[in-house]
Amino acid sequence: MKKKEVSYTPDSLPPLTEAQRQNLERLAAMPDDHINYVDIPKLTEEQLAEFKRPEHYRPVKKQITARVDADVLAWLKAGGKGYQSRMNAILRKAMLKAIEP
Repeated sequence: MKKKEVSYTPDSLPPLTEAQRQNLERLAAMPDDHINYVDIPKLTEEQLAEFKRPEHYRPVKKQITARVDADVLAWLKAGGKGYQSRMNAILRKAMLKAIEP
C-alpha cells in the first residue's frame, strides 16, 4: 500500500487539539529544575563556543534596491547568470572579514 506523504509549513499546520494545547501549557509552566536532562546534558561554554553554522544554512533573502557603479555591475554581469548571488557572496565575505575577532 502506497503511503501519502504529508508536508506542512508554519502557515498550514493543523490546529492544536485541546489535549495538545493543555499539554503545552503544562510544560510551559514547569519550572526548569523539574526538567530531566539525563539524556541531554547541559553544554559547557567551551562546547557552545565551538558551534558553527550548519554547512547548508540558508539565510533569509531580502529584496533591496541598491545603486552600484555601472562598471561594477557590468563586471558582475560579465560572469553570466547569477550576478546577484556573486554580489551577495562578495558582500558576505567582506562582512565576515569585518566581524572577525
